[in-house]
Amino acid sequence: SGGRFRCPSCRHEVVLDRHGVYGLQRNLLVENIIDIYKQESSRPLHAKAEQQLMCEEHEDEKINIYCLTCEVPTCSMCKVFGAHKDCEVAPLTNIYKRQKGELSDGIAMLVAGNDRIQAIITQMEEICKTIEDNARRQKQHLCLRFDSLYSILEERKKELLLEIGREQDDKLQRVRGLIRQYGDHLEVSSKLVESAIQSMEEPQMAAYLQQAKELIKKITDMSKVSMSSHPEPGYESMDHFTVNIDHVAEMLRTIEFQTGETHTWTRRGWEEGKATGHLLPWAELRIAGLQR
Repeated sequence: SGGRFRCPSCRHEVVLDRHGVYGLQRNLLVENIIDIYKQESSRPLHAKAEQQLMCEEHEDEKINIYCLTCEVPTCSMCKVFGAHKDCEVAPLTNIYKRQKGELSDGIAMLVAGNDRIQAIITQMEEICKTIEDNARRQKQHLCLRFDSLYSILEERKKELLLEIGREQDDKLQRVRGLIRQYGDHLEVSSKLVESAIQSMEEPQMAAYLQQAKELIKKITDMSKVSMSSHPEPGYESMDHFTVNIDHVAEMLRTIEFQTGETHTWTRRGWEEGKATGHLLPWAELRIAGLQR
């Protein structure tokens, strides 16, 4: 009770309640066949005398013996005077019981064989279900591992972008500071030039001389101011931030499922990367982490 099985014919799954097999729907056809078989098996032979076959050669003779040589039922007259007079015969009842027993044994063997086949089918169906469950679980696990790789790459990308951004800010801050410095110097120099031009237009020599000395000193001092501070050639280049990921991409392309040699691809790729210097420090750590 409380179990389940599949119908051998329609493969429909049947659930047993607390009544067990007695709670199943009755199959009247099968029950009738079983009843008829039981009745025929239990009925004495003499009760079926009216159904006995008659000999085709001797119409008044009943078939009551079995020719072992020809393996056919026959009558006593055929044995004495007919086609089976030289054959070995046996009582029909003995052969009947023997062959009926053989047929019964054969039926039992077939039923047992069918039960074994059904058990094998059920087992294989369970194997199919297990395969589906295992495949689904491994797919989920694989997605999680690749999601972890995506997270590692995204995290490292953000770190490298921040590093580029920091150097960009530092360089811009320096150059813009120089721009302000040069701009201030240019503004002072322009005002000094304007003052000098106005002084040159002074018609009175005495008035001119009162200003000229101070203007000449300012111009001299201004011309001595050093404006040699400027970015060196190639200062604006950011080419040193180039990243070579060809070896990492090649390692990713060699990702395979683990076989008998556990973690072969990660260990080989890691060691080769370290030996050639093509493995970034962060990649060493991350890829080593994949071996868990």
